[in-house]
Amino acid sequence: MILETIKRIFGVKAREERRSLLLSVEPLEKRVALLEGGVVEEFSIERDGDRSISGSIYKARVHNVEPSLKALFVDIGLEKNGFLHFWDAVPAAMDEQIEAVERRGSRGRKPRITSNDIPRLYPAGAEVIVQVNKGPIGTKGARVTTNLSLPGRYLVLMPFGEMSGVSRKIEDPAERSRLRKILQELDVPEGMGVILRTNGEGLQARYFVRDLALLLEQWRKVEEGMKTKNAPAVLLEEPDLVERAVRDFLTEEVDEVLVDNEDAEKRVREIVGAISKRSLRKVKRHLAPEPLFEAYGVNRQIENAFRRQIWLKSGAYLVVDETEALVSIDVNTGKSRGGKDHDDTILRTNLEAAEEAARQLRLRNLGGIIVVDFIDMRARRDQIAVYEKFKQCLRRDRARTNTLPISQLGLLEMTRQRVQESIRKAVTMECPCCRGKGMVKSLETMSVEIQREISRIFRMHPDVPEIRVVVNPNVLNRLRTEDDELLAQLQRRSTGQFSFKADPNANVEDYKIFNSATEQLLE
Repeated sequence: MILETIKRIFGVKAREERRSLLLSVEPLEKRVALLEGGVVEEFSIERDGDRSISGSIYKARVHNVEPSLKALFVDIGLEKNGFLHFWDAVPAAMDEQIEAVERRGSRGRKPRITSNDIPRLYPAGAEVIVQVNKGPIGTKGARVTTNLSLPGRYLVLMPFGEMSGVSRKIEDPAERSRLRKILQELDVPEGMGVILRTNGEGLQARYFVRDLALLLEQWRKVEEGMKTKNAPAVLLEEPDLVERAVRDFLTEEVDEVLVDNEDAEKRVREIVGAISKRSLRKVKRHLAPEPLFEAYGVNRQIENAFRRQIWLKSGAYLVVDETEALVSIDVNTGKSRGGKDHDDTILRTNLEAAEEAARQLRLRNLGGIIVVDFIDMRARRDQIAVYEKFKQCLRRDRARTNTLPISQLGLLEMTRQRVQESIRKAVTMECPCCRGKGMVKSLETMSVEIQREISRIFRMHPDVPEIRVVVNPNVLNRLRTEDDELLAQLQRRSTGQFSFKADPNANVEDYKIFNSATEQLLE
């Protein structure tokens, strides 16, 4: 009681109530976690050899125009060309070409630029300034746009957009009105626009003035590169994970920033000092012998969060399955046991699942089409309550989302902006045994296949007197024990002899058949 009173008097928060930003910097990777009340709410990881290019600005060269796809493929200096859709090819980024098109207008009126004008504005070989809005994913190249935007801590500068506004996530009408007045007083250069980010809610004008000055300085460097560099070239590289974390996560609500690397701490202090000297007191070095992410339980939480099956406090659980373009989240009652009111139990379980599902989307960086299969609810008002709860939880998501009400089938459908690969795809590789299926053939199945293949080999190669079959040791054990009689029958029917050899390095589904005399692989 006394301790709580002291904390309340001096404004000290208990660790369970604090908002902490953890930055772990190691030789091969950087990790960032945002904790609220000890629970991981945001998590990002970046490998040195796989740095994100989303947000980087390039001086590109048009490689080819595909009118049938309504797209341009532009060389930005990477292995694969960037994909620029016609509707992302905003003419404001190419003043000279626009003037040529505008001169075609009659009576001095400015003509409307259509998709038919794009191939003339951007012929093969033309230079264009683009920004990556979606990094390379799988076999696809980067998605780029000429709608350039430079994100700051509180503002987003749009060099080619004259519209300014306030983030839609700021919903209070009085606060929106106050922030609009601040925007009107900002000295934004003509022809540019700014968007006030959610982080700016409740702040005074001086924060935005400082942020705008930093963004304009960034843009000045981009303009210099546009004049001096030859395409393809990088004009502005998206900051690494450490700088992005400070920019996006370090708000007034964050109580502490803990860094476990000396050089990284110095860099964080430089970044923070440039934007908010008052926040420097929040930056601390983690000096305890226990690793930072271990001390705060982050590793355990992340390990649990990335499992296919996620248990909830009520005893229910989620099953998360990620495919190439679709993510399914299935809600199951599991061990949940409610009271007499069955409908009320289902509602409370679905509300808990909605909160965890929204958190999983952020933690795993899942994108594309997402379908959530909640437990069936009979009352429409319960469905609406779960839908509103889910939308409320999505408000803190920095990625753009679009959510539809729960359908008659009990499914909630949504889309989430996909900027880069999910965390799972970034840190894992395809299993060499199952090759991504998640399952391998049973030993019995392999025995059947191998016996069938031996018969086929002798039919196709009747002149081969003896073959040797190299298999996985577990498969060989099955063949020699449970199927020895079947092999004896197969030997009597065959035109030649066969033998087996175990290969400890072979996967369960892998086997090879050789000509024993020539060591030639038979197919």
